[in-house]
Amino acid sequence: MIDGPPRIFDARARGLHRARAQAIGGDAFLRREAAEGIAERLSAVRRTFPHGLDLDAALGEGERVAADSAEYDLVTSILSLHAVNDLPGVLVQARRALKPDGLFLAALFGGETLTELRQSLAAAEIEVLGGVSPRVAPFADVRDLGGLLQRAGFALPVADVERTVVRYGDLGQLIRDLRAMGETNALVERDRKPMQRRMLAAAAAHYAAHFADPDGKLRATFDIVYLTGWAPDDSQQQPLKPGSAKTRLAEALGTEERSAGDRTPKR
Repeated sequence: MIDGPPRIFDARARGLHRARAQAIGGDAFLRREAAEGIAERLSAVRRTFPHGLDLDAALGEGERVAADSAEYDLVTSILSLHAVNDLPGVLVQARRALKPDGLFLAALFGGETLTELRQSLAAAEIEVLGGVSPRVAPFADVRDLGGLLQRAGFALPVADVERTVVRYGDLGQLIRDLRAMGETNALVERDRKPMQRRMLAAAAAHYAAHFADPDGKLRATFDIVYLTGWAPDDSQQQPLKPGSAKTRLAEALGTEERSAGDRTPKR
C-alpha cells in the first residue's frame, strides 16, 4: 500500500543539483525571465503586500511549508514547483499560509519544456540499449495546473504560459545550461550510471536531424507557466448565480432575441 503521493523526484538529488548550480554560478537567464514575469504580474495589482513568503525557501525535503496558517499577504515561487512530488498538497499549503485576500504567484516549467531533448534521448536509448529509462522530468499541462489551483481552493485562479525557444550550438551547451540551472535529472527511477558515449552521440545526431534550424543551431523549448490565485475573501467579486441577471443578454448586446430553433432571418 502506497502511503502518500508517489515519489517521482529525489529531493536529496534535487538539492545537490541546486547546490552545484549555485557553485557553478552560470547564467540563470530563465530564472531571471521567470522572476521578471512574476514582478510584471505583481505590478498590475494595485496594493502592497507587507508580509511575504518565499515558498521555495519554506519547503523542506518533506514538502511541508514551514509557516503557520493564514499569516502571509503574498506567497511566491520561482521555478521550483515543477519538481515537487505532491504539487496539489503544496498548493493547498500555500493557500492556507495566506491571509484572506492574500495573493499566490508562481512560475514553473510546464507544457512542452525540453520536448526536443526528451525525444532525442528516448530515440538514442532505444537505438543503443533497446529500451527507455526516465531521463527528462514530466511537465504538467497549463490547463491541468489551472485545475489544481481550483482544487486547492484558490479564488480567481489564472494559469498562463509563455514560451521561450533557446538556440544552442550543440547538445553539450544545452546540458551545461541545465546543469548551471540545477535542472538535470533528479528522477527517483533515473539510471544512476553515467551516460554512454555511444548514446550521447546518438542523441546528438537525432537532435541535429530533427530539431535544428537551417543554420545548424539546435532549438530547445522552455514553457514557463505562471499561476495566480487568491485566498478567498468576502470582498472579492463573486460570479452571479444562474438566472439572477437583471438584464437579458440580447438587450446588453443591442440585438434581437430569437428562439434557438429560429435560424432564418426575418424579412
